[in-house]
Amino acid sequence: MKIKDIRELSTKELEGKITQAKKELFDLRMKQATGNIEKPSKIKELRKDVAKMKTVIRERELEEAHNG
Repeated sequence: MKIKDIRELSTKELEGKITQAKKELFDLRMKQATGNIEKPSKIKELRKDVAKMKTVIRERELEEAHNG
């Protein structure tokens, strides 16, 4: 997911996507532990996406505190 796409989403949508990504990460880690994972790179990609989404949320919080 690109940062441009993430910035277009609302904060509620981002929080939902973070929850969804964390569930998927958990499932992928379980598959990795049993040796059934198809694309190990997907874990790294999801972790980065979660970090990007959290960063955008934090930027919005800081901007709101600064302006409000």
